[in-house]
Amino acid sequence: MVARPPVRLVIDAMRLEDLDEVQAIEEVSFSTPWPPNAYRSELMTNRLASYLVGRVDERIVAYGGMWLMVDEAHITTFAVHPGWRRQRVGERLLIAFFDLARDRHARELTLEVRLSNLAARRLYEKYGFRPVGLRPRYYSDNNEDALIMTTEPIAEPRLRARIERLRAALDEEPGPTGPGVTEAGG
Repeated sequence: MVARPPVRLVIDAMRLEDLDEVQAIEEVSFSTPWPPNAYRSELMTNRLASYLVGRVDERIVAYGGMWLMVDEAHITTFAVHPGWRRQRVGERLLIAFFDLARDRHARELTLEVRLSNLAARRLYEKYGFRPVGLRPRYYSDNNEDALIMTTEPIAEPRLRARIERLRAALDEEPGPTGPGVTEAGG
């Protein structure tokens, strides 16, 4: 099998015309996806919200959302299309959220993640998130608990150095190569 050349991943703001592709990723990524109108409402009316997408050749391969509440940047949703996982797409999107939080003068980043989602937890830990609490029965599909994770202050030199080191390592690597032949979810 011949290896595919890397493709260019671009992270930018989510637009209304992205919502069909975002919803498709939502539905293959979560057992209780947000309803289709949720993202439209967020984009059109929530002044606290910022949503980003990862694009490859104008195709959405990842997305995430963040609310800025006072000085806390809270990642509300984060997903990578199954065919694009394990290619560092999520890392690039997460770094974009760190940049956005810093630009918006957030003090820290926080999120919830399923206790059972070890891959996501490892990613967040790699980028300096640490467990700070639990939300019992947070997920309505199976009453699984959510682990609350947060970073130390974004302005802390130790965290900034960590993010820059990880960014540099990503920049040294080739980009993602795209979905495999057995791509799930289209």
